[in-house]
Amino acid sequence: MKVDRRSFLGLGLGAVAGIAVSPIGMKLTDDSAIWTQNWPWTPVPVDGEVTYENSVCSLCPGSCGISVRKINNRPVKIEGLAGYPINDGGACLHGIAGLQYLYDPSRVKTPLKKNGDKFEEISWDDAIAIVAGKLADIRKSNSPEKLACIVDKEQGSVSGLFKRLLKTFGSPNFYTMPGLESYLELTAETLHGEGQTIAFDLENASFVLSFGAGIIEGWGSPVNCFKANASRKERKAKLYQIEPRLSNTAANADKWIPIKPGTEADLALGICAVILKDNLFDSTATANFRGGINKFGALLQKEYTPSKTAEITGVKASDIEKIATLFAKAKMPLAVFGKGRGDGAQSLKELVAVHTLNCLVGNINKKGGAFVQPKLKYLEFADESMDSIAENGFAKTKAAPYVNQLIEKVNASSRPVVEALFVYNANPCYSLHDAKSVEQALGKIPFVVSFSSFLDETAMEADIILPSHTFIERLEDVPSCAGLAMSVVGLTKPVIEPVFNTKNPGDAIILIAKALEGNVAQSFEWETYEECLEEVAAGIWDSLSEDGFAIISEEVSSGSVAVDISFLANNPATVQAQGDFQLTLIPIDNMRLISAGVAVSPFAIKTVSDKVLNGKDSVVDINPLTAGGLKDGGFAMLTTPIGTARVMVNFNEGIMPGVIGMVEGLGHTFDNKYVSNKGINVNDLIGPVIESGSGLDAAFGIKAKISKA
Repeated sequence: MKVDRRSFLGLGLGAVAGIAVSPIGMKLTDDSAIWTQNWPWTPVPVDGEVTYENSVCSLCPGSCGISVRKINNRPVKIEGLAGYPINDGGACLHGIAGLQYLYDPSRVKTPLKKNGDKFEEISWDDAIAIVAGKLADIRKSNSPEKLACIVDKEQGSVSGLFKRLLKTFGSPNFYTMPGLESYLELTAETLHGEGQTIAFDLENASFVLSFGAGIIEGWGSPVNCFKANASRKERKAKLYQIEPRLSNTAANADKWIPIKPGTEADLALGICAVILKDNLFDSTATANFRGGINKFGALLQKEYTPSKTAEITGVKASDIEKIATLFAKAKMPLAVFGKGRGDGAQSLKELVAVHTLNCLVGNINKKGGAFVQPKLKYLEFADESMDSIAENGFAKTKAAPYVNQLIEKVNASSRPVVEALFVYNANPCYSLHDAKSVEQALGKIPFVVSFSSFLDETAMEADIILPSHTFIERLEDVPSCAGLAMSVVGLTKPVIEPVFNTKNPGDAIILIAKALEGNVAQSFEWETYEECLEEVAAGIWDSLSEDGFAIISEEVSSGSVAVDISFLANNPATVQAQGDFQLTLIPIDNMRLISAGVAVSPFAIKTVSDKVLNGKDSVVDINPLTAGGLKDGGFAMLTTPIGTARVMVNFNEGIMPGVIGMVEGLGHTFDNKYVSNKGINVNDLIGPVIESGSGLDAAFGIKAKISKA
């Protein structure tokens, strides 16, 4: 597929009519150096035999099918794979630039051991022996629960192997980074019961009411969302976007509803109140409501009248009533949530309140609605072998419910809460709120092992780095993104031999388990990760190996589900931003910048707008009414209870007065001249705010002030 202007806009950005970044897109497609990945450190092959290999991109949860063009067996270009059920030929800019990760100068090329404040190269045998030795010492002290693990997500066989290692070792302390997957599961558990998740049929919905979901900023599966949005006008479907800033999604919506940051839950409940008051709800659906429906109704009519909701949210009472009517009367209405990409902090009250709208209008398990369905299960691991040490340790209470609380507990304790930590495919020292505190916590843990392809902020804090293959060098199952109506499992394939002395993380875990011997080794009988994957994915292996993917489910769910609204009936308090300042700093998603997981590519940094990054300076959005004595394009000092940063100011009438917007994904500090020391990491300025009753980090932003530099 030739990447020209038309295909770039049509497939790379989802053919979004009038998209705000289209001028940049036009410029980029004329820059052959970008699209050929012709960077100074990227080898460029001479002419030779051209071949193509199909695989799956795992740079983000989108899990798109890709086709890799090779010359003389060297990958030179990545394109979207036509016919793949998720993206059908489309590709986002990160997937297209994926080869840059293969040759990235910040890649870890061989196992590393920290010696003082520097790393030294060691062999794989020595690295595995050191890790296994440390773990054996922890087991000998009868404290297996002192091992913890942080991974990017729970789904997939590699995460399954990490979880299996912890269980057979004797630790319950397995954590995932905050993300859409866990938020959907928690929402489903709260409203519908355990073992379920929620999916959204964006491609068929006739009226989408989005509470901050960045549908063209990378929410969920980005290319799939691009496709759904691109067909919206043809389907005569409507999109209303609720958020404090005129994002690309808001700019291309049928209506943008500005809202005070952090009041999304209140607006959702205000809309619920109107739907109930005006009898716009589905009576069959509400028959399944349990857990204090009368109490819930009385609460809404008292606390969330249109006038009170307007006062809380900044949305006009008349607009609240109008939105409620349009939503309830739409043929296939759908309410979705998610701060930008959906991997940012979220309040359970907001998640549940928004999804209650879907329950009220009866669009559960219907075409164009929300599906409540079992969590994706396709792997079949055999039962673990556990000795008495493992059983006793695993039975102990988890150190903390979520990773943010774990960090807080480690920092607050004078004794080691965790003695050894594994971190896989995650960068908590960069992507969690109050990143400096996360770095402090890792410094207090005696032994940290990073399974990373890159020398990122978290890897820099590790004692041992076990470098992973990149996504185009390894075999791995890749489940489709959470929230996607169709459940698909793809298979990444090694389209090139490993460039450096790295391993598939699945193989690294198997080697560690075997080195521990005893019951742990007994549960890891496979010689290789490939052997393991073929066994545990036996039910879909033929499809994976032959087609490159397996469709687990694609039919629309049917049938009603129980709805327990006791959580909302008890009216949990709305989360407030931390601090006493008058303004509110909010993080902003940018499609070009990855805010979690792998590091950002040089392509992304080079092509980001100067309204986001000007030279090495982060640019913040403020409304001219908020400016005071500040000048457009001038410098300012931005202060929060967490820290202070020098920033450049951009006047933007598309952000609410009283709000400061800063883009996520900048301010990396590891050794990579192409992407590091450019801008500010907004997570250095925002601290976690733990929501009572859920334990979630619900920090939608933080109170701030800004003054002339």
